[in-house]
Amino acid sequence: MAHASTTIKIPVSADQVWQLIGGFHSLPGWLPSISSSELSEGGRIRHLTDVDGVTIVERLEVFNDKERFYTYSILKSSFPVTDYQATIQVHENAIGESSLVEWSGSFTPVGISDEEAENLFLEMYENGLKALGQAFAN
Repeated sequence: MAHASTTIKIPVSADQVWQLIGGFHSLPGWLPSISSSELSEGGRIRHLTDVDGVTIVERLEVFNDKERFYTYSILKSSFPVTDYQATIQVHENAIGESSLVEWSGSFTPVGISDEEAENLFLEMYENGLKALGQAFAN
């Protein structure tokens, strides 16, 4: 099993960040690499389409509004992995003046090394969190 994780500090409160990303339905509002997102099965399944037209199907596994996190798995994608599960969480930092957002995942590489898979998702997580930071810079 391989793992990837990254964190970004954003200069707004955790509540403000959670309002933007805290719903499983919030994409593509803050993630420009996703062109559309459709929910099904009562909001537990998310069908994402990226800007290249590739579809990813995800399932919401755990949602905790109070602790500001959700965990999801990938049911269908072109990624060279199986058993993918990721969590995105928002932590309060410094008296509510900023927040830390962590995106982490674990997965089993298929046909590539652990390091290649980790680098693939680390790059995606880092780009996603940079886009999130830009959403608050405007």
